Amino acid sequence: MSAAQWRKAMNFSGGGRNWSGGRPAPVTPETARPPARPAAGSDSVVPTGAGIWRLWHHVRWRHLVVLVAVLVYPWVATPFFTFQIGGQVLALGLIALSLTFLAGYGGMLSLAQMTVAGIAGYIVAILGVSGTPAISLGWPWWLVVILAVMGATLAATFIGWLSVRTEGIYTIMITLAIGMAFFYLAQQNYEIFNGFQGFQKVVPPVVLGIDWRQPMPFYYLALFWALAGYFFVKYLIRSPFGIALQGVRDNARRMRALGFSPVAHRVAAYAVAGALAGIGGVLLVWYNGLITPGSVGTSWLINILIIAVIGGLRHPVGPFIGAIVFVLLQNFAIDLIDRERFNLVIGLGFLVIVLFSPDGLLGWWDKAKEWVMRRAGGRRIATRSGEWRSSGGPTGVSPRAPMARPLGRQ
Repeated sequence: MSAAQWRKAMNFSGGGRNWSGGRPAPVTPETARPPARPAAGSDSVVPTGAGIWRLWHHVRWRHLVVLVAVLVYPWVATPFFTFQIGGQVLALGLIALSLTFLAGYGGMLSLAQMTVAGIAGYIVAILGVSGTPAISLGWPWWLVVILAVMGATLAATFIGWLSVRTEGIYTIMITLAIGMAFFYLAQQNYEIFNGFQGFQKVVPPVVLGIDWRQPMPFYYLALFWALAGYFFVKYLIRSPFGIALQGVRDNARRMRALGFSPVAHRVAAYAVAGALAGIGGVLLVWYNGLITPGSVGTSWLINILIIAVIGGLRHPVGPFIGAIVFVLLQNFAIDLIDRERFNLVIGLGFLVIVLFSPDGLLGWWDKAKEWVMRRAGGRRIATRSGEWRSSGGPTGVSPRAPMARPLGRQ
């Protein structure tokens, strides 16, 4: 987040109120004019519908290449890679995205995101159709999905309300305790959750003659919601709410002095993350075709954290990169090492990434770009935050010096 974005978010006034002085600002001919539209290269925050235009302004050629690749992928891949790899990556990546949003932009590390996703999955199994008709109610699928996402959002809001007043290890322990409490509740309750057996044959519906259980339809269904979650987070972190949330992450006391409510922003962030995790939970239960207490056990609570950290917590694409690595190791670790040693492989990879790149694989990518640009002659590169800085080459150009094109070109 640039300094201009920070100042704009801090000085953004609602209802003509000036946060710096606490009194309504005097109306002058200059302030009475409507604000001018920012230039294409401006760093200012646009708190209106123009934010969508600014989001499109950040699209680069590499984004279009990735979009084309994920759209064409099921046409060139086998059904195994389409469903077992692609579908699972998108579902897990969406759940990990909710954790990335909380930890990366809100500074709240929650271990209960898989629990929230599991709540959505259990709602789908209990209210919908499953292999246990004595418990499942058989309601319409569209109503069940809506209630599942709403239930996950409410559960996440409640978890946030309990944990936002703590920080660091205390937040981790509270969310872990909530996750373990739900695990034992699902395992020991037979009237509602069917105990340790859970629910089998929880499959997606057939809509408009399309069986969404088939590899290609399910992949595109998961891809749609993964892209929707990704672009939603990208837009939200540039909105006034997202900038204020990052301000709360950096200095909650200063934000409170400026008139913002850190507790309200954090609870709202948990609600947003709960909606993302709820959608991912519905996709995951449809992918597996079942849900059991093991789906929300300690191992999966930690796995979501591992996926998010491996990819990187500073960008919404990080959890999907981490999910790709995790799912590939999960499916092909048997070719490298005994399947019983899979957790050892994941643990070693996690330690290497954390020790040498705190920003996950995206951090290594940034370092590789810096090295390439430095070797190319010290051209300046742009960071993901949109700020220009020098790559440290031999040109000696000031990092803040304006530059319309690379050095050496006329």
